Amino acid sequence: MAMTESSVHPALWPAPYATGAVEATVTVPGSKSVTNRALVLAALAAEPGWLRRPLRSRDSLLMAEALRALGVGIEETVSSSSTVAGSHDGEGEAWRVIPAGLHGPATIDVGNAGTVMRFLPPVAALADGAVRFDGDPRSYERPLNGVIDALRVLGARIDDDGRGSLPMTVFGSGALDGGPVEIDASSSSQFVSALLLSAPRFNQGVEVRHIGGTLPSMPHIRMTVDMLRAVGAQVDEPETGGEPNVWRVSPSALLGRDLTVEPDLSNAQPFLAAALITGGRVTIPDWPERTTQPGDALRRIFTEMGGSCELTESGLTFTGTGRIHGIDVDLGEVGELTPGIAAVAALADSPSTLRGVAHLRLHETDRLAALTKEINELGGDVTETEDGLHIRPRPLHGGVFHTYHDHRMATAGSIIGLAVEGVQIENVATTAKTLPDFPRMWAGMLGA
Repeated sequence: MAMTESSVHPALWPAPYATGAVEATVTVPGSKSVTNRALVLAALAAEPGWLRRPLRSRDSLLMAEALRALGVGIEETVSSSSTVAGSHDGEGEAWRVIPAGLHGPATIDVGNAGTVMRFLPPVAALADGAVRFDGDPRSYERPLNGVIDALRVLGARIDDDGRGSLPMTVFGSGALDGGPVEIDASSSSQFVSALLLSAPRFNQGVEVRHIGGTLPSMPHIRMTVDMLRAVGAQVDEPETGGEPNVWRVSPSALLGRDLTVEPDLSNAQPFLAAALITGGRVTIPDWPERTTQPGDALRRIFTEMGGSCELTESGLTFTGTGRIHGIDVDLGEVGELTPGIAAVAALADSPSTLRGVAHLRLHETDRLAALTKEINELGGDVTETEDGLHIRPRPLHGGVFHTYHDHRMATAGSIIGLAVEGVQIENVATTAKTLPDFPRMWAGMLGA
């Protein structure tokens, strides 16, 4: 996919340059993946539930507003223990989700949030009335055919003018038959999660059979299954002895639960990278001992690249030596970590090969093309492969690092800026998609 840049550039943000080893404790906001799955499950439950320490970001607020448009009540409260008035870190915040009869007509703005554009069409099929989906221009380019085709097989009526993408309208009838369906989810594991999340409300539940190539981001499907079980759903899956590439969810009522959202471990990546690059030490409080979040793989990957970590009751402490080693790694299950790993690899003492991430060409932007172009324009030597990147370290220099409205591109450029003077991030505000107040947090980590 050709890389294009907007003719109107938001203000450039000078990426802070680290003059010494970083020593910091960084509290990371809640997980977007957990927050948005929890919102969907709570909206479909048979009783009210609570979501504590949710992520308040563009993607999660789009999900909440979309559910409100369908009739769900979501009441937001902030306890007196919240640290800073107007803080966006979710501390002390709780959302009470009150299920109601889902209905249209409604218009849902998905922004460029994959979870909203893919998780909510099955919910809309359960509503009574027409629900139109629209979003940012980039959202029109992201594939939705896996969800659209599957919902039609399961009994839904959808008008997408044959595009297999946005904009589209789901004509809900208040119920959906469900049953068996085959899909190719090799371009996005969200196709599977989307069907599973709403399946307990389908008349026959669902049997999802993946018939395509390798499924990317399997930890996200495991997260979906774990969260379904936590609210009372019955799920058969390959991980627990079921048929390979087949998931079955039985029809049932869902419980309203009281859930505290884990920190977003993928959003901890730039801060851990700071310790690795500067030979410093960064602690992320409340890092879970067990999790399905893909970001947990950073403990292994960044250790292999030259650091060390210790997980205690208080959180994860990562320590760097200031030396960074190249890595040959398959990131197919944890593709969202690729931009940050590529940024670190560009500063390493040996080449790296990042594999298994061809599906990143269909994310917020074509991340493989974007990383190649932006790192090379800073003097790097990155080559796209069929399913990833080959990165040969070279001395880098300052310059503008474009983000293409992609939050993980912005944090990747910031990582490079720690070690390379004069890097400027175009549209750093795009980090608000999942990591509100990133510039403030980044400066705070550096003691500014």
